[in-house]
Amino acid sequence: MIEKIRVSAVSYLNSIPFVYGLQNSSILEKIDLSLDYPAECARKLANDEVDVGLVPVAVIPSLPYYNIISDFCIGAEGPVRTVVLLSNSPIETLDRIYLDYQSRTSVMLIKVLSNNLWKIKPEWIPYTPQHTLNDIDPYDGIVIIGDRVFELESKFKYRYDLAEEWIRLTGLPFVFAAWTANKQIDKTFLDSFNQSLKLGVENIDASIDSLTTLNISRLDAQLYFKNNISFDLNSKKREALKLFWSLSKEI
Repeated sequence: MIEKIRVSAVSYLNSIPFVYGLQNSSILEKIDLSLDYPAECARKLANDEVDVGLVPVAVIPSLPYYNIISDFCIGAEGPVRTVVLLSNSPIETLDRIYLDYQSRTSVMLIKVLSNNLWKIKPEWIPYTPQHTLNDIDPYDGIVIIGDRVFELESKFKYRYDLAEEWIRLTGLPFVFAAWTANKQIDKTFLDSFNQSLKLGVENIDASIDSLTTLNISRLDAQLYFKNNISFDLNSKKREALKLFWSLSKEI
């Protein structure tokens, strides 16, 4: 019996086309697929509990071995919509910022932006399950990622899209997560794997329709993919990735 490749994908809406492609192609017979929060996906890859993961890019340089295996990613060439800083006061007046540790990329990105764009030095507070929005004071901000943005953004006066702010700083797109392996993977498998991802990206409407639950309307989901998510890991995004890693070292 051929051992299956263990794959961790992300359980957020932005990754659904990838999941759809993997679940609706012959690659499914060759993989053991799990759906995880970004931080859990990274933990599994680092601990060799999976072979391939859609991991937050801030984690990648810390892996003992890594290989970005796909020309597909979760990226943005404009506002990403679902990685934001929310507050009731302007960014330059904030004393504290609560951080969402579901993704180390968003944590590092806001620190890079604070250092290089906004020129602020807030106190950083981990936002734990024990916290509620009532803990957020008038001069606090909170980083929210993923599908929770849709339900929480209306509760705050100010909303800063972190991809949009990165573009303002660098003029480059941003990569939030990339398909990464922690070991050498057979090329034949990788070719099939990438064809499966391509299938999903080319069938976004079908991937939306495959969901049993959707926190936003079907139209809003379609607009989200059309206007906010860019799946192509092109040369500009690779340049942006290297710059992000470089700026992260200064934090």
